[in-house]
Parts: sequence; structure tokens; C-alpha cells
Amino acid sequence: MTSPKEFSPVRYAYGVAAALLIGGSAFSIATGPVGAQVAQNAPAQMAPRAGAPGSFADLTARLQPAVVNISTKQRVPVQAQTADPLEELFRRFGAPTPDGGQGQGGTGGGQARTRETGSLGSGFIISPDGYIVTNNHLIQGANGSGTVDQVTVTLPDRREFPARIIGRDQPSDLALLKIEGNNLPYVNWGDSTRARVGDWVIAIGNPYGLGGTVTAGIVSALHRGITGQGAYDRYIQTDASINMGNSGGPMFDMAGNVIGINSALISPTGTNVGIGLAIPAELARPVVESLRRGQAPQRGYLGVGLQALDESIAQSLGLPKDRGEIVRSVVPGGAAARAGLQQGDVVLSVNGRAVTSDETVSYLIANTQVGARVPVEIVRGGRRQTVQVTVAQRPSEEELARQQGAGGNAFPENENGGTAIPAPANQALGLSLQPLTPDIARAVNLPATARGVIVGRVDPNSDAAEKGFQRGDLIISVNQQPVTSPAQVVAAVEAARRAGRPSVLLLVKRGQAPEFFLGLNIAR
Repeated sequence: MTSPKEFSPVRYAYGVAAALLIGGSAFSIATGPVGAQVAQNAPAQMAPRAGAPGSFADLTARLQPAVVNISTKQRVPVQAQTADPLEELFRRFGAPTPDGGQGQGGTGGGQARTRETGSLGSGFIISPDGYIVTNNHLIQGANGSGTVDQVTVTLPDRREFPARIIGRDQPSDLALLKIEGNNLPYVNWGDSTRARVGDWVIAIGNPYGLGGTVTAGIVSALHRGITGQGAYDRYIQTDASINMGNSGGPMFDMAGNVIGINSALISPTGTNVGIGLAIPAELARPVVESLRRGQAPQRGYLGVGLQALDESIAQSLGLPKDRGEIVRSVVPGGAAARAGLQQGDVVLSVNGRAVTSDETVSYLIANTQVGARVPVEIVRGGRRQTVQVTVAQRPSEEELARQQGAGGNAFPENENGGTAIPAPANQALGLSLQPLTPDIARAVNLPATARGVIVGRVDPNSDAAEKGFQRGDLIISVNQQPVTSPAQVVAAVEAARRAGRPSVLLLVKRGQAPEFFLGLNIAR
């Protein structure tokens, strides 16, 4: 699924505050007994009690042996340092340098310098022969691609094993490891769909490398979204203490079931403030099973770029906010294009399930079987209709990045700089506008095929400035009607005012970034 908008042990996402993935770094201190050939959380071994437990000790004693410490090592390039002035002087006159000719930024033979880096995190054993689940960001390469050079797994009884990476999946942030062993303690999967807000949970992991740490709390929320897009933007929120190093560790319910994989925290400081996030077990398990079979996880795909209906966009379309998503782009030849979906369509439901902030189009389609034919309800030109879509297979992350282009989001933040464009006198929406010419298109890095009206200046007190408009932005359409002159923009805005609309819908392009819809207030 394309989107308008997932390296080291720490990765960032943003919600109300920064959501930090919780890979950690420190040393491991771990103790604990080794289990037998029965799952540590087998029903016969567990005796859940109703209400608040008097102690978590018995539950912890059963589960802790299957939770492991994961450490990684990798050599990464070191950026060359600024040369020492004295060394430069020696080199200029052909004399040997004080370090024997190597210098601070080299190794004598021109070979790039490297240094060793690593991380510590958590994982849990899911079979007696040593399959281990953890987070992908723990074992992913420092540059965001590839994997680390070495992975070591340490059990609570201090036994260490070299681990093989069986498979990893970046979209879900999951990875499967394998150590060679027999009769290892392990745990079985649970199902978070049976959990309720307010239920007790415990988290076991290695925060800051402190092995075998247990914390307890409650389920604070279910189906919590952070990025607003993607098949896996759906977390269990808990107030059980989650810190760096807990990443990849299990979240257990009071029956000892693994209902989640601790993966992130939301915090303005990077430390626990009571908002931890876990990948639900029912989403993680199919991914892990695919990796165990040596297969890439299958996910449904439409081939569209989407964005939520915020208040201004919804008002411009006369639709309720936070219900549905608008199609900002359609991939040529994709499933959506074959079904007849168009830019500007608003998707209201997928296979009978309403599109909301909790159940986005990305989530609904990605969790639909590839090849299935499903009805998609849309609004086009103010009228509801239904199209039948045959769900395709999601492409690789590299292919998706290529489709989305290098520009990222159209409006990441407001900037006062930009390419100098003469600003004509006419104003509409707090914007000075002028026709697009080939010279201007080249100056602001627009495609030669671009058509629209260019923004020459932005009134700093306007709604456009607050929404992030910049000089050089291209307005392609107003209320889904193409525009090629400032007069057409002004006329469309005046028509919306006469119709009593509080806002207008603009389709905008910035440089090589994907086109993007934005609603602007016209009531000011």
C-alpha cells in the first residue's frame, strides 16, 4: 500500500509525542531455571485468578525462562576526521607523519576506517528447538538496510548461543532467529482480541541491558494507531514500564499467553512515561509463521496513495471528518487503477467495514487475502457508488519507495525560504499566484508535464501558512477542477463562498513529491 507518509536499534515514529522504538544498549545480567519440553505457559501449568493478583511471582517463575537477551555486533564506517594541522605540515614537505603515515582519517593503505557498534534487546523462544521472535530493528543494519554481522542470544541461566537470522520483515518490525539447542524453555502464542482495556498484563525483557526485568500494568488501550497508515499501525497500549532494551520482549496476560511483542514507547524524553506499545500477537503470528517457512508474508495491496479526511478536507467535500480516506494518487496498472478508482475518490468502506482512524484502508486491504475480490464503497463527485477490487500482492519496500518518489510528504513543515519567484499582486487564499512557465517549473524541480498555478508568496497570517504552503508549490486543482491560471483559482474560491462552503479542496504538488490534497479555510 502506498502512503503519503518505519537503522539503528532506535527508530522513530511520531504521534502526539515521539514514539521511540525500544532497542537498547548495555550489559546483560540474567538468571533463571531452564524449562522442559512443555510450553512454559501451557494451560495445565497456569492457574489464572480473577481480580487483582496478590503477586505476579508464580506467573513470572513459569514464564521468565523463555525470555532471552539479544545482543548484536556490526562494523560501520567511521567518517574521516579533520586532519591535524601539524600532520598536514609534515605531509606537505614530504616528511613522515607522527602516526607513521596513516593520519587520523586513514589506515595507511587508503582503507576506510570502521568501528564496532551493537545493541541489546529482548526476545522469546517459541519452540523447544530454539526459534526466537524479536524485533527487526534490533538486527537490521545500522544504515537501515541489510543486517548486523553477529547476533548472540543469552538465556536467563547465562548460557550463550550464536543465532542465525531465519527471516525478517520490515513493515511489521518482526524478525525470527534460530539457536541450536534442545529441550529449551518456550512459550505459546495467545490472542489479544480477547483482551480488554483494564486487564492486567506483565512485560518481561532487558531494559537498559538489565536482564530478566519484570514489570506489570494494565491494558491502557487497544488498536492504538501511531502513524495513521500501514498494515501494522495497530498496537496494544500499556502502562507497564517499557524502556529501551524491552524491544522484542513478550507481553503476557494473566493466563500466561503471549498477547503482544513490546516494540515502542511514546515519550517526550525517550524514557518510560507510562505509554508502552506492543504488536498484537494475532498480527505477529502469521508473519512469524511465514518467516519460519522461508516465505515472505503476503499482504493485500491496492496501489493508491491515501490521506485521512481532516476537518478542512471533509468540510470542502461536505462529508463528516474522520470517516473515510481520499485517494491522492493511483499507481498505473495497479489493482485500484484496474478497478476504476480515481484521484479524488473518497473511500468510505472496504468489504463492508467502515474506514476510520482505527481501521484505515491500508489496514483493511493489507489484511485481506491476496486475490480476493472485495467491494469498495466510494464517494465521487458527491455521489456514492461501489467498485469491485481484486486485491493484489504488496510489492517490496524498495518498489514502494520508488513509486512514492524521493519527496516524502508534501507539507512536512512551513519554510520561509525557497526558490525566489516574483509575486504578482493578485491574492487568493492568502497566496500570491501566477501561471506556471517552463522556466519556473525547472527552477522549482517540477516535472515538465506539470500543469497548474504556482505559489509566489504566502501570507504569514493565512490559513495557507499554517497548513505549510511554500513558495514554489503548484496548485493543480481547486475542488477537483483543474486550474491553469490565477483567475481560475479566484473564481473557484468565490464559487465556494457563494455556495456557503467554509473551505476549498486543493490538489498540490511540491517538486518531485507525490501530489497531496489540502483543505484551506476561506471563511477568514
